[in-house]
Amino acid sequence: MYPLRRNRRLRANEAIRSLVRETIISPNDFLVPLFVVEGKNVKEEIASMPNYYRYSLDLLEKEVKDLWQMGLKSVLLFVKVPDNLKDNKGAEALNDNGLMQRAIKTVKNACPEMLVMTDVAFDPYSAYGHDGIIENGIILNDESADMLAQMSVSHANAGADFVAPSDMMDGRILAIREALEDEGFTDTGIMSYSAKYASSFYGPFRDALDSAPVNMKNIPKDKKTYQMDYANRFEALRETEMDIDEGADIVMIKPGLCYLDIVREIKNAVDVPVAVYQVSGEYAMLKAAAEKGWLDHDAVVMEQITAIKRAGADVIASYFAKDVIRILNS
Repeated sequence: MYPLRRNRRLRANEAIRSLVRETIISPNDFLVPLFVVEGKNVKEEIASMPNYYRYSLDLLEKEVKDLWQMGLKSVLLFVKVPDNLKDNKGAEALNDNGLMQRAIKTVKNACPEMLVMTDVAFDPYSAYGHDGIIENGIILNDESADMLAQMSVSHANAGADFVAPSDMMDGRILAIREALEDEGFTDTGIMSYSAKYASSFYGPFRDALDSAPVNMKNIPKDKKTYQMDYANRFEALRETEMDIDEGADIVMIKPGLCYLDIVREIKNAVDVPVAVYQVSGEYAMLKAAAEKGWLDHDAVVMEQITAIKRAGADVIASYFAKDVIRILNS
Protein backbone atom coordinates (compact mmCIF):
# COMPACT_ATOMS: atom_id res chain seq x y z
CA MET A 1 0.00 0.00 0.00
CA TYR A 2 1.30 3.46 -0.88
CA PRO A 3 1.91 5.87 2.02
CA LEU A 4 -1.01 8.09 3.00
CA ARG A 5 1.45 10.92 3.60
CA ARG A 6 3.61 11.92 0.68
CA ASN A 7 6.04 14.67 1.60
CA ARG A 8 6.52 15.56 -2.05
CA ARG A 9 3.01 17.03 -2.16
CA LEU A 10 4.45 20.04 -0.32
CA ARG A 11 7.22 20.40 -2.93
CA ALA A 12 5.15 20.10 -6.10
CA ASN A 13 5.55 23.70 -7.32
CA GLU A 14 6.90 27.07 -6.28
CA ALA A 15 3.54 28.25 -4.96
CA ILE A 16 3.28 25.46 -2.37
CA ARG A 17 7.01 25.57 -1.59
CA SER A 18 6.74 29.29 -0.85
CA LEU A 19 3.61 28.79 1.24
CA VAL A 20 5.21 26.29 3.62
CA ARG A 21 8.78 27.65 3.60
CA GLU A 22 10.17 27.76 7.14
CA THR A 23 12.98 30.30 6.70
CA ILE A 24 12.21 33.61 4.97
CA ILE A 25 14.91 36.12 4.01
CA SER A 26 14.10 39.84 4.03
CA PRO A 27 16.03 43.14 4.08
CA ASN A 28 15.38 43.31 7.82
CA ASP A 29 17.83 40.45 8.40
CA PHE A 30 20.92 42.38 7.34
CA LEU A 31 23.65 44.46 8.87
CA VAL A 32 25.73 45.98 6.06
CA PRO A 33 29.50 46.34 6.66
CA LEU A 34 30.91 49.56 5.21
CA PHE A 35 34.59 50.50 4.81
CA VAL A 36 35.51 54.18 5.10
CA VAL A 37 38.66 56.02 3.98
CA GLU A 38 39.92 59.58 4.01
CA GLY A 39 39.68 61.75 0.90
CA LYS A 40 37.00 63.00 -1.46
CA ASN A 41 35.19 61.24 -4.28
CA VAL A 42 36.94 57.99 -3.36
CA LYS A 43 35.33 54.66 -4.23
CA GLU A 44 38.10 52.05 -4.20
CA GLU A 45 37.35 48.45 -5.07
CA ILE A 46 38.99 46.02 -2.66
CA ALA A 47 41.10 43.72 -4.80
CA SER A 48 40.33 40.56 -2.82
CA MET A 49 36.64 41.45 -2.46
CA PRO A 50 35.25 42.02 -5.98
CA ASN A 51 32.44 44.59 -6.20
CA TYR A 52 33.03 45.75 -2.63
CA TYR A 53 34.46 49.19 -1.94
CA ARG A 54 36.04 51.65 0.44
CA TYR A 55 34.18 54.98 0.49
CA SER A 56 35.24 58.50 1.35
CA LEU A 57 32.75 60.37 3.50
CA ASP A 58 31.06 62.17 0.62
CA LEU A 59 30.37 58.92 -1.20
CA LEU A 60 29.52 57.14 2.05
CA GLU A 61 26.59 59.55 2.31
CA LYS A 62 25.28 58.48 -1.09
CA GLU A 63 25.82 54.78 -0.35
CA VAL A 64 23.87 55.00 2.90
CA LYS A 65 20.95 56.68 1.17
CA ASP A 66 20.98 53.97 -1.50
CA LEU A 67 20.97 51.25 1.15
CA TRP A 68 18.00 52.84 2.88
CA GLN A 69 16.07 52.98 -0.38
CA MET A 70 16.73 49.25 -0.79
CA GLY A 71 15.24 48.56 2.64
CA LEU A 72 18.58 47.97 4.35
CA LYS A 73 18.35 49.80 7.67
CA SER A 74 21.52 48.92 9.60
CA VAL A 75 25.22 49.47 8.91
CA LEU A 76 28.44 48.41 10.61
CA LEU A 77 31.26 50.92 10.12
CA PHE A 78 34.97 50.16 9.72
CA VAL A 79 37.71 52.70 9.02
CA LYS A 80 41.02 52.45 7.18
CA VAL A 81 43.36 54.58 9.23
CA PRO A 82 46.39 56.24 7.59
CA ASP A 83 49.68 54.65 8.63
CA ASN A 84 51.01 57.88 10.14
CA LEU A 85 48.19 57.84 12.69
CA LYS A 86 48.84 54.30 13.92
CA ASP A 87 50.68 53.54 17.15
CA ASN A 88 50.70 50.98 19.98
CA LYS A 89 48.17 52.81 22.14
CA GLY A 90 45.30 53.41 19.71
CA ALA A 91 45.42 57.13 20.46
CA GLU A 92 43.77 58.13 17.16
CA ALA A 93 40.72 56.07 18.10
CA LEU A 94 39.85 58.70 20.72
CA ASN A 95 40.12 61.67 18.36
CA ASP A 96 36.73 63.40 18.41
CA ASN A 97 37.39 64.44 14.82
CA GLY A 98 38.75 61.05 13.76
CA LEU A 99 37.56 59.20 10.70
CA MET A 100 35.21 56.89 12.60
CA GLN A 101 33.62 59.75 14.50
CA ARG A 102 33.10 61.72 11.28
CA ALA A 103 31.75 58.62 9.54
CA ILE A 104 29.15 58.13 12.26
CA LYS A 105 28.02 61.73 11.92
CA THR A 106 27.97 61.47 8.13
CA VAL A 107 25.64 58.47 8.23
CA LYS A 108 23.36 60.03 10.81
CA ASN A 109 23.19 63.32 8.92
CA ALA A 110 22.45 61.55 5.63
CA CYS A 111 19.92 59.12 7.03
CA PRO A 112 18.95 59.81 10.66
CA GLU A 113 16.91 56.60 11.01
CA MET A 114 19.74 54.33 9.85
CA LEU A 115 20.96 52.13 12.70
CA VAL A 116 24.69 52.73 13.10
CA MET A 117 26.94 50.13 14.67
CA THR A 118 30.67 50.72 14.96
CA ASP A 119 33.69 48.47 15.03
CA VAL A 120 35.40 48.86 18.40
CA ALA A 121 38.84 47.42 17.85
CA PHE A 122 42.51 48.29 18.07
CA ASP A 123 43.78 46.73 14.87
CA PRO A 124 42.85 49.58 12.48
CA TYR A 125 44.77 51.94 14.77
CA SER A 126 47.61 49.62 15.75
CA ALA A 127 51.02 49.94 14.16
CA TYR A 128 51.30 46.18 14.66
CA GLY A 129 47.89 45.02 13.40
CA HIS A 130 46.76 43.62 16.74
CA ASP A 131 43.63 44.09 18.83
CA GLY A 132 45.37 45.36 21.91
CA ILE A 133 48.35 47.14 23.40
CA ILE A 134 51.55 45.10 23.11
CA GLU A 135 54.23 44.96 25.78
CA ASN A 136 57.17 42.56 25.71
CA GLY A 137 55.49 40.50 23.02
CA ILE A 138 52.24 40.09 24.96
CA ILE A 139 48.82 41.57 24.21
CA LEU A 140 47.83 43.36 27.42
CA ASN A 141 44.27 42.50 28.37
CA ASP A 142 43.08 44.95 31.00
CA GLU A 143 44.84 48.00 29.60
CA SER A 144 43.41 47.20 26.17
CA ALA A 145 39.90 46.71 27.57
CA ASP A 146 40.08 50.10 29.25
CA MET A 147 41.08 51.72 25.96
CA LEU A 148 38.23 49.95 24.15
CA ALA A 149 35.83 51.36 26.74
CA GLN A 150 37.07 54.88 26.03
CA MET A 151 36.75 54.22 22.30
CA SER A 152 33.14 53.11 22.81
CA VAL A 153 32.28 56.30 24.66
CA SER A 154 33.80 58.34 21.84
CA HIS A 155 31.65 56.48 19.28
CA ALA A 156 28.54 56.94 21.38
CA ASN A 157 29.28 60.64 21.73
CA ALA A 158 29.48 60.89 17.93
CA GLY A 159 26.04 59.30 17.60
CA ALA A 160 26.53 55.53 17.33
CA ASP A 161 23.48 53.47 18.25
CA PHE A 162 25.50 50.33 19.03
CA VAL A 163 29.18 49.66 19.60
CA ALA A 164 30.54 46.33 18.42
CA PRO A 165 33.73 45.25 20.23
CA SER A 166 35.51 42.68 18.06
CA ASP A 167 38.73 42.20 20.01
CA MET A 168 38.06 39.22 22.34
CA MET A 169 39.76 40.75 25.38
CA ASP A 170 38.45 39.27 28.64
CA GLY A 171 36.08 41.53 30.56
CA ARG A 172 35.83 44.22 27.91
CA ILE A 173 32.01 44.09 27.71
CA LEU A 174 31.68 45.00 31.39
CA ALA A 175 34.31 47.73 31.01
CA ILE A 176 32.44 49.17 28.03
CA ARG A 177 29.02 48.94 29.66
CA GLU A 178 30.22 50.67 32.81
CA ALA A 179 31.96 53.40 30.82
CA LEU A 180 28.85 54.05 28.74
CA GLU A 181 26.66 54.16 31.85
CA ASP A 182 29.06 56.52 33.62
CA GLU A 183 28.89 58.94 30.68
CA GLY A 184 25.10 58.81 30.44
CA PHE A 185 24.89 56.62 27.33
CA THR A 186 22.40 54.24 28.90
CA ASP A 187 20.62 53.63 25.58
CA THR A 188 23.74 52.83 23.57
CA GLY A 189 23.74 49.11 22.84
CA ILE A 190 26.57 46.60 22.68
CA MET A 191 26.81 43.93 20.01
CA SER A 192 29.61 41.73 21.25
CA TYR A 193 31.72 39.53 19.02
CA SER A 194 31.31 36.85 21.68
CA ALA A 195 32.52 33.79 19.77
CA LYS A 196 35.12 35.12 17.37
CA TYR A 197 37.40 32.40 16.13
CA ALA A 198 41.04 32.67 15.04
CA SER A 199 40.03 31.96 11.47
CA SER A 200 41.90 31.95 8.18
CA PHE A 201 38.82 33.43 6.49
CA TYR A 202 39.64 37.02 7.48
CA GLY A 203 42.36 37.70 4.89
CA PRO A 204 40.41 39.93 2.48
CA PHE A 205 39.05 42.02 5.37
CA ARG A 206 42.59 42.69 6.55
CA ASP A 207 43.42 43.76 3.01
CA ALA A 208 40.48 46.15 3.10
CA LEU A 209 41.73 47.90 6.24
CA ASP A 210 45.46 47.15 5.97
CA SER A 211 45.21 45.67 9.45
CA ALA A 212 47.02 42.32 9.28
CA PRO A 213 49.53 41.55 12.07
CA VAL A 214 53.00 42.70 11.08
CA ASN A 215 55.94 40.32 10.84
CA MET A 216 58.31 41.74 13.44
CA LYS A 217 60.39 40.42 16.29
CA ASN A 218 58.55 40.41 19.63
CA ILE A 219 55.20 40.88 17.85
CA PRO A 220 52.79 37.92 17.93
CA LYS A 221 52.49 36.52 14.41
CA ASP A 222 48.77 35.82 14.76
CA LYS A 223 45.77 36.43 17.04
CA LYS A 224 45.49 32.99 18.59
CA THR A 225 46.20 34.17 22.15
CA TYR A 226 42.90 36.06 22.22
CA GLN A 227 40.67 34.84 19.38
CA MET A 228 39.18 31.38 19.89
CA ASP A 229 40.57 28.03 18.78
CA TYR A 230 38.34 26.83 15.95
CA ALA A 231 38.42 23.31 17.42
CA ASN A 232 36.40 24.44 20.45
CA ARG A 233 32.64 24.36 20.87
CA PHE A 234 31.74 24.64 24.56
CA GLU A 235 34.15 27.54 25.01
CA ALA A 236 31.89 29.55 22.70
CA LEU A 237 28.98 29.04 25.08
CA ARG A 238 31.07 30.15 28.06
CA GLU A 239 32.31 33.24 26.26
CA THR A 240 28.81 34.20 25.14
CA GLU A 241 27.19 33.66 28.52
CA MET A 242 29.89 35.79 30.16
CA ASP A 243 29.33 38.61 27.67
CA ILE A 244 25.59 38.57 28.32
CA ASP A 245 26.21 38.68 32.07
CA GLU A 246 28.50 41.68 31.49
CA GLY A 247 25.86 43.60 29.53
CA ALA A 248 25.90 42.55 25.86
CA ASP A 249 22.59 43.23 24.10
CA ILE A 250 23.39 41.18 20.97
CA VAL A 251 25.97 38.40 20.67
CA MET A 252 27.83 37.48 17.50
CA ILE A 253 29.43 34.36 16.09
CA LYS A 254 32.19 34.89 13.55
CA PRO A 255 32.81 33.47 10.92
CA GLY A 256 29.58 32.07 9.49
CA LEU A 257 29.31 28.91 7.42
CA CYS A 258 31.97 26.79 9.12
CA TYR A 259 30.48 27.64 12.52
CA LEU A 260 26.75 27.04 12.08
CA ASP A 261 26.86 24.33 14.74
CA ILE A 262 28.04 27.04 17.15
CA VAL A 263 25.26 29.36 15.99
CA ARG A 264 22.62 26.75 16.81
CA GLU A 265 24.21 25.92 20.17
CA ILE A 266 24.22 29.56 21.19
CA LYS A 267 20.74 30.27 19.82
CA ASN A 268 19.39 27.41 21.91
CA ALA A 269 21.18 28.63 25.03
CA VAL A 270 20.61 32.41 25.18
CA ASP A 271 17.71 34.83 25.30
CA VAL A 272 19.26 37.75 23.41
CA PRO A 273 19.46 38.25 19.62
CA VAL A 274 22.17 36.27 17.86
CA ALA A 275 24.20 37.79 15.04
CA VAL A 276 26.39 35.98 12.52
CA TYR A 277 29.15 37.54 10.44
CA GLN A 278 29.49 36.04 6.97
CA VAL A 279 33.09 37.10 6.61
CA SER A 280 35.27 38.37 3.81
CA GLY A 281 36.83 35.02 2.96
CA GLU A 282 33.40 33.48 2.50
CA TYR A 283 32.49 36.36 0.21
CA ALA A 284 35.71 36.18 -1.79
CA MET A 285 35.52 32.42 -2.34
CA LEU A 286 32.05 32.57 -3.81
CA LYS A 287 32.83 35.59 -5.98
CA ALA A 288 35.93 33.85 -7.35
CA ALA A 289 34.12 30.58 -8.03
CA ALA A 290 31.25 32.39 -9.71
CA GLU A 291 33.66 34.37 -11.87
CA LYS A 292 35.16 31.08 -13.05
CA GLY A 293 31.68 29.77 -13.83
CA TRP A 294 32.06 26.99 -11.29
CA LEU A 295 29.05 28.04 -9.17
CA ASP A 296 25.76 29.80 -9.78
CA HIS A 297 26.41 33.02 -7.85
CA ASP A 298 22.84 34.00 -7.01
CA ALA A 299 21.68 30.49 -6.16
CA VAL A 300 24.59 29.86 -3.81
CA VAL A 301 24.27 33.28 -2.17
CA MET A 302 20.67 32.57 -1.26
CA GLU A 303 21.45 29.04 -0.09
CA GLN A 304 24.22 30.27 2.18
CA ILE A 305 22.22 33.16 3.63
CA THR A 306 19.24 30.88 4.23
CA ALA A 307 21.48 28.35 5.98
CA ILE A 308 22.83 31.04 8.29
CA LYS A 309 19.35 32.22 9.23
CA ARG A 310 18.03 28.65 9.51
CA ALA A 311 20.84 27.88 11.97
CA GLY A 312 19.53 30.62 14.28
CA ALA A 313 20.85 34.00 13.16
CA ASP A 314 18.60 36.94 14.01
CA VAL A 315 21.08 39.36 12.42
CA ILE A 316 23.33 38.64 9.44
CA ALA A 317 26.33 40.86 8.79
CA SER A 318 27.09 40.16 5.15
CA TYR A 319 28.87 41.67 2.16
CA PHE A 320 26.17 40.01 0.06
CA ALA A 321 23.35 42.16 1.49
CA LYS A 322 22.85 44.24 -1.66
CA ASP A 323 23.13 41.13 -3.83
CA VAL A 324 20.40 39.47 -1.78
CA ILE A 325 18.05 42.43 -2.19
CA ARG A 326 18.68 42.39 -5.93
CA ILE A 327 17.92 38.68 -6.06
CA LEU A 328 14.78 39.03 -3.95
CA ASN A 329 13.52 41.81 -6.23
CA SER A 330 14.28 39.97 -9.47
